[in-house]
Amino acid sequence: MKHRVYGRKLGRNASQRRALWRGLITDLFRHDRIQTTEAKARSMRDDAEHLISIAKRSMAEGGNPVHARRLAARVLTDPNVTKRLFDEIAPRFVDRAGGYTRLVKVGQRLGDGAEMAVLELVEKPAKAETKTAPARK
Repeated sequence: MKHRVYGRKLGRNASQRRALWRGLITDLFRHDRIQTTEAKARSMRDDAEHLISIAKRSMAEGGNPVHARRLAARVLTDPNVTKRLFDEIAPRFVDRAGGYTRLVKVGQRLGDGAEMAVLELVEKPAKAETKTAPARK
């Protein structure tokens, strides 16, 4: 029986699974979206949303930003991505209560038929205004 057993094994042992999740979460925060198998996306989605919640909480009054950054650095493999999480990503979700990621199924992979999905952050980054060329007459 599988009572109260949480998570997917993904055909890996615990250390390989943890390394996979850390890499996927780091790439998600680096690129704002990743394409992977549906099972991997579903299994790491909760951890990614939890990191965004930690970053948001540290921005609130009375939060401890040093402790929050250290918690995030335990998971993220790149210090620049940790900085981006706290400086760029978390402020985008200040007014949002949850549901920071979106999972979109994109079909099957050609090689082995695995169900693929795109995991992306819901709020798009604000793009800098660029000058547009005047319309031709």
